[in-house]
Parts: sequence; structure tokens; C-alpha cells
Amino acid sequence: MLLSVRVLIIEDDERMGALLQQGLTEEGHAVYRVHDGEEGVAVAMASSFDVVVLDVMLPRADGLTVARRLRLAANHTPILMLTARDSIHDVVRGLDMGADDYLTKPFAFEVLLARLRAVSRRGPIPHSVVLHCADLLVDTAQRRVTRAGRLINLTPREYGILELLLRNAGRPVSREVLLDTVWGFDSDVEENTLEAFVRLLRNKVDAPFDSKLIHTVRGLGYCIRVAET
Repeated sequence: MLLSVRVLIIEDDERMGALLQQGLTEEGHAVYRVHDGEEGVAVAMASSFDVVVLDVMLPRADGLTVARRLRLAANHTPILMLTARDSIHDVVRGLDMGADDYLTKPFAFEVLLARLRAVSRRGPIPHSVVLHCADLLVDTAQRRVTRAGRLINLTPREYGILELLLRNAGRPVSREVLLDTVWGFDSDVEENTLEAFVRLLRNKVDAPFDSKLIHTVRGLGYCIRVAET
């Protein structure tokens, strides 16, 4: 029996994704599902999962790219890759990119559970201890934030937003991902609440300094990066 684990499903096929989510949820697991590779990378980097179920064929960033980006970012969450029956080349490339195991479609749900048991037996997921952008430093072990050597006191929500942005430094993070990660997947918090917290965060992290790091990405969300001169 597979003990309760946190599973991230990255699958764009609505029927397949829904069946996997329902089946794993009924088995007692905490399941979160996204539909494209870019969002999958952001969510996997932002929150700790015990295993990622990753389809090869995805929009925006395919599964091979997702696996490579996670491993390059020192995210070692076990990856179970889903492939088409005739995609042996994709299987080899996926394993080379950092996937831990693969499963060819179609497959029996019992086989999926067995593969999940196998890949989830690994140790704890290591994450970066210190995150930074320019002179902004975040010690994730102590939840200590400094900029230019000056200590910045943040509330838990403000800290959660900042850490998520820093784990995706240089890449935009959608409002949906921020809300799901910082407030919880089942939260009904509205976007204007997120905007209010980002405003408070900017007042602490950016306002006292000449260089602004937190930027709004119109129509998507927010990004932390060094402003272009």
C-alpha cells in the first residue's frame, strides 16, 4: 500500500488528467493538477511534492523540458513520466533528463500505483537554502530576509509570495499559482487580496531602495528580476 503522498500531475489531456486525479484522490493522496509545462515547473518549484506524474506531450513546455529544468534548478522530486507506447526515444531522453521511471500509455491504474510506490521511496526533497536576486537575500531555513544587508520583517503571506517569486526568479509566476501555493489549493481568496499583499511586500522590499525588483507582468502575474537599465 502506498502511504498518503503529495502528487503533482502535469497532464494536458483533460480526460486522462481527471481520471488520474480522481483515482489518486480516492486512494487518499493529496493531488494537484496543472495542464501545461510552464505552470508545472512553477508549481513544482514553489511547493514540495513527493512525486511528479509528468506527461511528455505538453503545451508551452514539453515533459522533457520540464524534467530538465527541474533538475537544473536542483529540484530532485521523483518524476514518473508518461509516454506514448511507441515513444522509446522519448523514454530514453526522459531518463537522461532526470526522470526516475516511465509508464507507457495505456496503462492499468494498479500499475501506476506500483510505479508511484517505487519512485516515492526516495529521501526528502532538497531545496536551495539561500535564494537571491541582486542584493536581496532569503535564507529559507531561517526565513530571514535581507536587502543590502538590511533585515526585512515579513508576514507569513508576504514571505510565501517572495519565496515563490525568488524560486522562479526571472520568470513570471501567474496569479493562480501564487494563490494556490501561498493560500492553498482549495482556498477561495480573490485576486485583489493577492494584489494587496504584493503592494505591502513592495513597500518593504522595493520602496526603500532605488532598484525595483518586483514587477507586474500584465495579464499574467508577477516576476522578480533586476530591472533593465
